[in-house]
Amino acid sequence: MASEQAPSPRRLIVNADDFGRSRSINQAVIRAHREGILTTASLMVNGDASSEAVELAKQNPTLGIGLHLTLICGKATAGPMEIPDLVNARGEFSNSPVATGTRYYFNRGLRLQLAHEIAAQLAKFKATGLPLDHVNGHLNLHLHPTLFRLLVSRSLEWGIRHLRITHDPFALNLKLAGGHWLYRTSHAFIFSQLARRARRILAHSKIRFTDHVFGLLQNARVDEAFIRKLLPALPPGSSELYSHPSLDTFLHEFDALISPRVKAQVEELGIELIRYQDL
Repeated sequence: MASEQAPSPRRLIVNADDFGRSRSINQAVIRAHREGILTTASLMVNGDASSEAVELAKQNPTLGIGLHLTLICGKATAGPMEIPDLVNARGEFSNSPVATGTRYYFNRGLRLQLAHEIAAQLAKFKATGLPLDHVNGHLNLHLHPTLFRLLVSRSLEWGIRHLRITHDPFALNLKLAGGHWLYRTSHAFIFSQLARRARRILAHSKIRFTDHVFGLLQNARVDEAFIRKLLPALPPGSSELYSHPSLDTFLHEFDALISPRVKAQVEELGIELIRYQDL
């Protein structure tokens, strides 16, 4: 009689986006790592509090730090004269996701400027001396077809070994949360298509990514109730749960990450907390 196979282990990356955007976010990230289940954070190298974030990261070397590539709703690293078609005179990107995504896709003339800015942000990250745990994008724009091709085609040059492939399983999300149907259905459809394309591109690549990603369909509603429903339903293999903890706007997400009940549940379920570099 054949022996039963042991169930696949469940490994979970718990990430905070927008590290370096504000002091409130920075403090929430560090506390969530020290006191809770947070394992990684994604750094906005041009955030208003990015210098503080780098120093805090160096004081907490067990926290994996990645690049939160910002090509929308933020500041550029390169000067306006170098990327004049991407930013305004103050070096700021557009705040419109639809208009920005359309321009990046159809205007082939922007690709050299986009590559220049991506390289500049990666170089600024490298200058911090922090190991690059992963790369993702603000508003998950890194999965945009134009940007994703750039990241993959120059991954060896840029030292990219891990990427977030953002696809929050809609069928499972339906069992865990309700409401916000237009947002959830539209984002589930759009990102399922982008993720499918991204996985095809990475099929022959050495770039690693998790089997599942959670957080997209919650849109800043990754609270304790959601996490406690997600953990028992977590699929076998590797997953990422990302959130936006802060001590002001998204205090509920911070509270969820340091909840004693959540920490105990992770331990009881035997879920291994990891970073991207551990994949």
